[in-house]
Amino acid sequence: MPCLATSDHYTLDLPAGHRFPIAKYVLIREQLLWQGIAAPEDFYEPGLCSEEDILRVHTANYWHRVRDLQLTDREVRNLGLPQSPQLVRRSLSSSAGTLQSALRALRNGIGMNLAGGTHHAFADRGEGFCVLNDQAIAAAHLLAHELANQILIVDLDVHQGDGTAAIFRDEPRVFTFSMHAGANYPLRKEQSDLDIALALGTGDAEYLAQLRDTLEPLVNRVKPDFIFYQAGVDVLATDKLGKLSLTPTGCRQRDELVLGLCHARGLPVAVSMGGGYSERLADIVDAHCNTFRVAFELWP
Repeated sequence: MPCLATSDHYTLDLPAGHRFPIAKYVLIREQLLWQGIAAPEDFYEPGLCSEEDILRVHTANYWHRVRDLQLTDREVRNLGLPQSPQLVRRSLSSSAGTLQSALRALRNGIGMNLAGGTHHAFADRGEGFCVLNDQAIAAAHLLAHELANQILIVDLDVHQGDGTAAIFRDEPRVFTFSMHAGANYPLRKEQSDLDIALALGTGDAEYLAQLRDTLEPLVNRVKPDFIFYQAGVDVLATDKLGKLSLTPTGCRQRDELVLGLCHARGLPVAVSMGGGYSERLADIVDAHCNTFRVAFELWP
């Protein structure tokens, strides 16, 4: 049975019309409960990430300026979110959610965070709504405590996981795989261990065929003992910031491919939600809830 990390800190007070759909974090929890996918006891508060865990991944200079609200105007523009104590707490809580999800996955097979997937955060800077790189922090924790020997990060957000790729560029124990829209943000791509840049407008059939042909051979080659899955739903055709054309059914089939392989191989997996920017908030919430629905079906 999946355990779901969630927190009141996941929400932010943002100006009306801001592109970051902060309301989804509350609505996903409510919909999971309302549809009977999850029960109240499946949710837990993950707490806040420790500075020790942060500094395994991020530079002290960057983290202290985030903590002390000392980012420059340019850094704030690149981040796309106003700096505030609330944003710091949210970043700490979201990172803790992914770390705790990873620890629960070691015990239960899967752990899930109702936030996270902040893969545009680099060691020394934040970009694209991402302050701290939650999956990198959790992966570094597992390695430091000898809880994993070989980690595979499967990043299926519509945008390349550039921050994650840069952080683990020289770390052979973490293999980064990103399948994303090629001509899309970020303009300057980093080099993951494996990048698949898809043509704009790629739909269900081509996307799923590419993933099916890639993922299982990759697992066979890398031989991970732990997987992080970035399950962004900005791959949907309705997404304002994505340039692929998946249907909700195709997005769910993507989740079934990834999580089904983890389940069949007995590989612990920690899931972070990633992006989603469709015009209708209901489209975002429904797609994210499908990821959780697949997990509950596989790990009842």
